[in-house]
Amino acid sequence: MAELRRIKNIQSADPEESASGDFKNDLELNAYDNDGFMKELGDEKGLPTRDPSSRDRDLEDDDDEEDNACARFTAGIQTALSDFIEKNSSLLWNLFYIILIIAYFIYFAYSLSYKFGDEGSWRLLVCTVLISIGLTLKYILQFRRQSEDKYTDGEEKDEECCPRLWRFVEKIRLAVILPVVLFLFFIVYIIVDVGIDSPRNLISLGGMTFFILSFYIFSFNPSKVKWRPVFWGIALQIIFALLILRTSWGRDAFKWLGDRVTEFLSYTDAGSKFVFGDLYINHFFAFKVLPVVVYFSTCVSMLYYLGVMQVVIRQLGKFLTFCLGTSPSESINAAGNIFIGQTEAPLMIRPFLNDMTNSEIHAVMTGGFATIAGSVMAAYILYDVPANHLLSASVMSAPAALALSKLFYPETERSRHRAEDVYNIAKGEERNLIEAASNGASMSIKLVANIAVNLIAFVALLDFVNATLVWLGDRAGYDGFTFQLICSYVFWPLAFLMGVDLGDCEEVAELIGTKTFLNEFVAYVDLSKYIKNQEKLNEYIANATANVTGNLTGKWGYRGDDIYLDDIDLTLKRGILSYRSVVIATYALCGFSNLASMGVQLGALGAMAPNRKGDMSRIVIRAMIAGNVACFMTASIAGLLYTEE
Repeated sequence: MAELRRIKNIQSADPEESASGDFKNDLELNAYDNDGFMKELGDEKGLPTRDPSSRDRDLEDDDDEEDNACARFTAGIQTALSDFIEKNSSLLWNLFYIILIIAYFIYFAYSLSYKFGDEGSWRLLVCTVLISIGLTLKYILQFRRQSEDKYTDGEEKDEECCPRLWRFVEKIRLAVILPVVLFLFFIVYIIVDVGIDSPRNLISLGGMTFFILSFYIFSFNPSKVKWRPVFWGIALQIIFALLILRTSWGRDAFKWLGDRVTEFLSYTDAGSKFVFGDLYINHFFAFKVLPVVVYFSTCVSMLYYLGVMQVVIRQLGKFLTFCLGTSPSESINAAGNIFIGQTEAPLMIRPFLNDMTNSEIHAVMTGGFATIAGSVMAAYILYDVPANHLLSASVMSAPAALALSKLFYPETERSRHRAEDVYNIAKGEERNLIEAASNGASMSIKLVANIAVNLIAFVALLDFVNATLVWLGDRAGYDGFTFQLICSYVFWPLAFLMGVDLGDCEEVAELIGTKTFLNEFVAYVDLSKYIKNQEKLNEYIANATANVTGNLTGKWGYRGDDIYLDDIDLTLKRGILSYRSVVIATYALCGFSNLASMGVQLGALGAMAPNRKGDMSRIVIRAMIAGNVACFMTASIAGLLYTEE
């Protein structure tokens, strides 16, 4: 229509020019119909043709203009809203958090007033207090960092935040005063409490002394040993063991914590039952134990996405650096080993591995050997291994690994990494919590497969070795010549020095040998057999004591190494261990220090720092031995301070 009006305007404006070109104008006018649309005239007249369907589109132009106006109005609102949210995002999130906190504390107050005194109310109270303390510390540290950022001059900031007098007092306190006070307290406590009440526990003190002196004698450079990390590493172990093993509230707290962890892991059964059916329990290891690893890995991945794991590991790393004087990189790795495995923890310090000193690399590898991953620990709990002692062993082994690593391979160089760079642990790359959970479950596939295939391989290998040894023994007229028998003699002195009851030393020595030459999973499965035997014996005695029907005698006795229960005609293979021996064995086995893990660590760390693979290969045997002895030191401290529960 616009084109038609343009042509008519031209004609009315210049009649002469229009008359001189009548033929052309007639063609142009005839090219349009009454509605102003171009007709189909054909190419022979030299006029442009028009697609008939375009007529319908042009008729909709006016409607499109109205739609575009509506769209522009909507887009304007969206843009304004988006700009407002972007400019005030911090305020809006803080407002949301405040509303959430207020709502929670309203619920908290109401729930405690409604029901208080049972275990659930105490659980709610403890969790609320801990979370409140954590959030308070977070905001205090955030405010402190913002205050420190105001300083531009490095010296001014250093003088303001850490005055020279305070640094001097701190140095004297850590180097002289506190060590002397703690050492004197420890000696007095051992004499008054342990020596008088439980003199047999002093054997474990002899074991501690033996391990320390042996490591000093065979140290890579005895003249360069710095005793601060050694002293404080062992001191932290003792302090922690005193809280857990010698105080009723500490024992109860870790017992409660172990029960809560067991309860938390029990929710795995819902997923296992859904996937494998009601009879999943018939295949205990495959469908009951391994799914726990998947579940735990998922939860850890979610905590990493939320930043919780980074905060916990960072603060533990700073604490270890403060007490032991170790470098930030090796302290962060040791803190990470409490929760994650020997190949996952070094990922947090991956950018620094190439520039680490040999002593730092030795500490990183020792930390991996001396601890276990949280997901694997969760699987051990299902085998009735005491959860509270597993938890405490995981924590106590972190300072033990640093202490013995610095004794066995002292630091002779200066760390090249700044603390602020090391402590800046990045969050995961997931975009939301659901993706983090999915990635955690997917990443556990490798771990689950690794556990399964290793157990298949090593149990089969152990059976083959035992069959071969039995055959060789038969040729010489000796029955029962097995790998476990060899270990029971080789590691008997170590079991005795750790404080194991004399009658149980052979069995615990076998477990130590299994853990060192095969892996800790096989050893814990064997330990669980003794624990379950004790449970069956206790149940048998309890039933005989109740004896409602009057036909139970409660008689039982040893037949070789086995226990025979007369009333129910049941044999408990390999007998039982005292609970003290079970506790010490739990600490002694709690680490990845075995021959197979040497290959795992070299493969993982070598991939992260290819330039240092040669150094790692030279160090790995020392690190594996140090990791084992770190577990033995933890077990010795448990043997020294343990009293019958």
